[in-house]
Amino acid sequence: MAASASRGRRTSVDIALVIPLSGPAGMFGPSSEACATLAAEDINAMGGILGRPVRLHPVDAGAPLPELSARIDRMVSLGQVDGVVGWHLSTARKVITPHTAGRVPYVYTTFYEGGEDADGVYMIGETPEQQLFPALRWMRSEFGVRSWCVIGNDYVWPRETVRATREYVANTDIDIVGEGFVPLGGRDFAPLLELIGNSPAQGVLLLMVGADGAAFNSAFARAGLDDGRIRLSMMIGEDVLYAGGPDSSRGLYTASGYFESVISPGGMDFGSRYVARYGTFAPALNNIGESCYEGLLLFASLAEAARSLDVRAIERHAGRVSYDGPRGEVRVRGSHTTQPVFLADANELEFSVLAELMS
Repeated sequence: MAASASRGRRTSVDIALVIPLSGPAGMFGPSSEACATLAAEDINAMGGILGRPVRLHPVDAGAPLPELSARIDRMVSLGQVDGVVGWHLSTARKVITPHTAGRVPYVYTTFYEGGEDADGVYMIGETPEQQLFPALRWMRSEFGVRSWCVIGNDYVWPRETVRATREYVANTDIDIVGEGFVPLGGRDFAPLLELIGNSPAQGVLLLMVGADGAAFNSAFARAGLDDGRIRLSMMIGEDVLYAGGPDSSRGLYTASGYFESVISPGGMDFGSRYVARYGTFAPALNNIGESCYEGLLLFASLAEAARSLDVRAIERHAGRVSYDGPRGEVRVRGSHTTQPVFLADANELEFSVLAELMS
């Protein structure tokens, strides 16, 4: 009752923006916050959400999980926020959903392993069926790559993605010939490099986070393993390329729903406004930060369609929600969104789109 009363008295729509401001994924924080701030400004310029201005409350998703859990619980229980939006690792999502489920809407913008079904959670991020599996098919068809070694951080997203990928390739001529994991923040890559070097893998599927991925790419190149092998990295932005340096990007590919290099009216408008807002030295504009812009657009669209911030009302109306943004037209299907997904290769410090993937 106290939480509902507190939310009801406010004249703004307050959203916990949960993004990594520290830890291995901390390099994604500046872009995520910048894109979310731009989204809030755009939404407020159009009248806000339900006639109320949006206020963002940044929360560090890189904080220790008990601390993050307690903070979200406090914000929701005390009625300090009307919802949660953000890009963060699956470990963070799993401690957030118990405090939001059935209470406030939660838009999770990260590509993830799939399977999330908590009450009131909506996902913008691509699942393996939308992103990874089509990329593996494309690599098989275009480059003849059929044997892969999987390298990842040791937590839920890489582990569950590998499990799902093994199930998927069981019915194809694609093979996983090895896998290895390192803790978040770990830098002992020697066993992983040895595993790759001794395997028949034509490609390396990289499921590593931020700074960890950049450090691994540098070690991979120094070991000469980029000679004749490709890498498909599923959590990477331009900031990771900058951190790894141009010498670490040979034969590096990724797949995502957004690249700055995609030529479209929505994407070009977003990119130009981002530069105009933040200037030449703005945080790198990447798919991870842009997803936070999308997350705010989706949150606003859900609330406007329902004419309410109530989880039940939103659920009743979510099936007819769509909006136009940097990724083009995005539609809600169940608790996920549908959108184009592109495959790109790294050209030193930027990505060049090669194809649109068919899921």
